[in-house]
Amino acid sequence: MDASDKPGTTHFGFRDVPLADKQKLVGEVFSSVAGKYDLMNDLMSLGIHRVWKRYFVGTAQVKKGDRVLDLAGGTGDIAALLKDRVGETGELVLGDINGTMLRVGRDRMTDRGNVRGFEYVQCNAEKLPFPDASFDLVTIAFGLRNVTDKDAALREMLRVLKVGGQARVLEFSEVKAEWFKPIYDFHSFNILPKLGSLFAGDPGSYQYLAESIRKHPPQDELKAMMDAAGFARARYRNLSGGIVAIHDGWKA
Repeated sequence: MDASDKPGTTHFGFRDVPLADKQKLVGEVFSSVAGKYDLMNDLMSLGIHRVWKRYFVGTAQVKKGDRVLDLAGGTGDIAALLKDRVGETGELVLGDINGTMLRVGRDRMTDRGNVRGFEYVQCNAEKLPFPDASFDLVTIAFGLRNVTDKDAALREMLRVLKVGGQARVLEFSEVKAEWFKPIYDFHSFNILPKLGSLFAGDPGSYQYLAESIRKHPPQDELKAMMDAAGFARARYRNLSGGIVAIHDGWKA
């Protein structure tokens, strides 16, 4: 669970809020930015998120006919990339707690002609509405940091995996190069909210998103959380100097 100095509270960006309030506050952010989600990621990553996502999917353990759950699947970027990997006989389930994001994703996928083999489920990652051992692969890209109880979400990801199945987390992480940290911080806290105001009319949501990255567990801490959740062979790989990291774990 997100750490906080005060009992019964958790982090919403740099603010401490009651545990019960975080889900609602995060929901308001993503309802606000749903229509501008690609723009949001372009502003946050300078467009490189598209390369990260392709690498994330391209190196996943998945084959034709597999059943895949993409959590925080939102606008469908990861699921669209996975379609070729699972083929016509595979199944892709997009799960997202935010109904607005899910509708944007469904409409976008339909517009692209991606209809067959896709299912959309509004669900909370902390308590998934799927039976044990339901999926060959579970992914979550740029969503785990917004989950209130990350430990519960990791345990649920493990529960719904089949034996031998893989879980993959793509998330902003801790920059490793000391010289780059002040540049990254300046972009995050000075440039990003201004761009959010200019292009999306919503500087507050972009400020939260920048803060949420800093509150997300860094690489080794998240790996330890995956170990504690019961994953086998948990590991991570930094991309772009640790701006993001891919964490993997398997169900033994």
